[in-house]
Amino acid sequence: MSQASAAQTFRAIDVIRKKRDGGELSRHEIESLISAYTRDEIPDYQVSAWLMAVVLRGMTKVETAVLTDAMLHSGEVLDLSSLPAKKVDKHSTGGVGDKTSLVLAPLAAAAGVAVPMISGRGLGHTGGTLDKLESIPGFNVNLSVTQFRRVLETCGCAMIGQTAEIAPADRKLYALRDVTGTVESPYLICASIMSKKLAEGIEALVLDVKTGSGAFMKKEADAVFLAELMVETGERMGKRTVALITDMDQPLGNMIGNALEVVEAVDVLRAGGPEDLRLLCLELAGWMLYLGGVSGTVADGKQRSEKLISSGQALEKFRQMVELQGGDPRTIDDPRKLPRAPHTMAVPSPKNGYLASLQCEQVGTACVILGGGRERKEDSVDPAVGIVLHKKVGDRVSAGEPLATIHYRVENRAARARQLIEESCQIADSPPREKRPLIHRVIEKSGKTN
Repeated sequence: MSQASAAQTFRAIDVIRKKRDGGELSRHEIESLISAYTRDEIPDYQVSAWLMAVVLRGMTKVETAVLTDAMLHSGEVLDLSSLPAKKVDKHSTGGVGDKTSLVLAPLAAAAGVAVPMISGRGLGHTGGTLDKLESIPGFNVNLSVTQFRRVLETCGCAMIGQTAEIAPADRKLYALRDVTGTVESPYLICASIMSKKLAEGIEALVLDVKTGSGAFMKKEADAVFLAELMVETGERMGKRTVALITDMDQPLGNMIGNALEVVEAVDVLRAGGPEDLRLLCLELAGWMLYLGGVSGTVADGKQRSEKLISSGQALEKFRQMVELQGGDPRTIDDPRKLPRAPHTMAVPSPKNGYLASLQCEQVGTACVILGGGRERKEDSVDPAVGIVLHKKVGDRVSAGEPLATIHYRVENRAARARQLIEESCQIADSPPREKRPLIHRVIEKSGKTN
C-alpha cells in the first residue's frame, strides 16, 4: 500500500478503540493522529477520547518515543549545528522557589557549553522561569528564532518562551489535556516536555524531576517512573539524557516570588545564597558540563563550576545575557532596581520548638494569592510580591520569632497568604529524626541509577 493510500485509511475512531482496548499503536497511527489534529482535521472530542484512553491504558516506551517524535516534528526543529559548542539544556518539572535555571544557563555558558533554553511560565502553585526573567526591567523573553540564535552566538546562552513554530501539537494537546482531566499521565507529560526540549536542537539534556509535597509528582515512585521514561525517550532519540530526582518537600532556597528569586539567583552567582540552592545548582551544573564535553567527570564539572562562580565569570555571563535580551544590567549590580513590594508582614512562630515540616504546595499557593503567580494562563503576575522564609525544616525556632516575611501590595491578600503559611508550618518539640536528602537519586540510560 502506498503512503498516500495508507493516509486515506486512517480513522481516528479506530485509533481510539485500539488504545481503549489496551492495544499498542503503530508509528503510522500515532503520527497520523497527531498530524491530523495539528492541521484541525479531527475534532477535539475524538482526541479527548484518545487522551483519556492513554490515561487509563498507558503507553509502551516505544509508543511514548514515537508520540514525542511526532509532536517534535509537528513544527520547527532548530538547527544550531553552526555553533561549535555542544548544546545542553536543563529542565525542571516544577516546584516552589526553584530558580536554578537563572544560575545554570550562564554558569554552563561560562564553561563553554551552549545553552539554548526555552522555558515556561508558572501555573498553579509553581513558579515559571519566564515570569522571573520578566521581573528584570526590559527583559524580552519573546525573541524570534533569529534573535535567539544571535544571543546564543554572542554569549553562549539565551532564555526565551516557546515560539509559535516550536511543537505546535504540544500547545494544542496541552490546552485540551488541561480541560479534560488528562494532564497527569506520565506518558503525555514525557512527550510534552521532551518534544519542546528536543526542538531546541540540543545534544544533551539534564532533567530535574521533583518529588515531595511541593511537586506535581508527590510520591517518589511516580517521579522515578517519569524520570526513567524521559531518560529512555531522550536516549532513543539520540540525545544524552540524565535525570536527578530532587527534593521538593520544602521550597528551594529562601525566596519565593519573581523579583525575589532573581535576587537569590544573583546571590548564588556571587558565591553566596542558601546552601540547598547552591548545592543543587552545582550538582546540575556538574552534569551539564560533563554531558557538554567540557569536563571529564561530573565531579570535575562541579569543581569548575565553583571556580566560575568565585571568579565572577558566571555572573558576568548572566549580566551579558540580560543586556542582550533588552534587560537593565544595572539590576544585577543593584537589586534595589528590581520591582519591590510596598509592604511587608512577619509570620511569627506560635511557640518554641523545631520546624518539623512545611507544606510546600501551600507556601507556593500563598505566593500565587499575593499575585506572584497565575491560577489561569491569562492572569497577570505581580513581579514584586512574594515570601522570604527565615527557617528551613529542622531549624530551631522561638515563640514570636519570624518564620517568614510576606512582601505584599494588597492587605487582604497578605492576610490570606499569612493564614496559609501558618497552617503549612508544623512546630514540634524535637527536630525530625531523618533529614530528607536534597538529591534522592540519579537516573541514567537503561534505568541505571546511583
